[in-house]
Amino acid sequence: MAVSVSTSFSARRRTLKLLGAVPALAATGAFHSLNVQAADLASTTIVLGDQAGGTRALAEAAKVLDGTPYAFRWANFQGAAPLFEAQRAGAVDLAPAGDLPVLAAAVGDPTLKIVATRVGSGAQLGILVAPNSPIRTVADLKGRTVFVSSARGSISQFQLYGALAEAGLSKDDVKVRFILPVDAFAAFASGSIDVWATFDPYYGIAVQRGARILRDGSGINSGLGFITASGAALADTRKRAAIADVLLRLQRAGDWALANPDAYAQIYSTLTRSPLDAAKQITQRAALKQHFVTEADIAALQKVADSADRDAILPRRIDVRAIAETHIAKV
Repeated sequence: MAVSVSTSFSARRRTLKLLGAVPALAATGAFHSLNVQAADLASTTIVLGDQAGGTRALAEAAKVLDGTPYAFRWANFQGAAPLFEAQRAGAVDLAPAGDLPVLAAAVGDPTLKIVATRVGSGAQLGILVAPNSPIRTVADLKGRTVFVSSARGSISQFQLYGALAEAGLSKDDVKVRFILPVDAFAAFASGSIDVWATFDPYYGIAVQRGARILRDGSGINSGLGFITASGAALADTRKRAAIADVLLRLQRAGDWALANPDAYAQIYSTLTRSPLDAAKQITQRAALKQHFVTEADIAALQKVADSADRDAILPRRIDVRAIAETHIAKV
């Protein structure tokens, strides 16, 4: 079903045909498995939350949302904290985020459910300093202020604490200040911030512009991303069917991007207005391989939850199994 899109995206859709984007999906079995016919969804609209346009760029590149029997619209946010605030308020049906932000969101909204897993790399985030900074190692952060995007419970906070422990420091050895990534990007570029812990795409673009990496998230962060659905959306039979279908389409989009990395990087660069060199790095380590939630995913995320509880990053321990939805689509 046709939907309105922002001018910045629609004006650039012409490039997709030139770069060999995949055709739209045919109807999936998700509707039938949930006893909903595609025709029943004509009056259904779902709101797809996004961070920095990443999921939208993937869907636009692979053209997997063309011809859906339901309507959809995008709601873009610069980080997980405002995205989940919108989901909690009922303004967003689906929300993609990293492991710890999902857990942080569950603290404030126990009705949300994890409905899909995305596999990426811990190298998609890290701790940055200016190229000429006297700070050479993580150990040099002792006594300094580290700006962390985007809020308490972010993947960057988890990565910072892991890097500090690895260097023989504790979280009390630094002063942490939280800042939204767009504001942080400008402040870091101007030299107002000395140390910044952040994530892609802000991380990749900052590095492309000369920022020096003290430590990335490899070996600290799981590299897993998740997509959550609001409890209200899942309780609506038609929205639930549409969500299951969207997840299958995004899974197909990820497979296409992995099979066509150069084309995807070019399209991502165009749609997000990111430098091509940065786009290649960002898309190479992005969480593109997607599947429905498995027992292994639950166990991996529970380890993160337990670490976050131990380090007092979150106010309480989250039982991951209680927020995992493993049967949204039986196809």
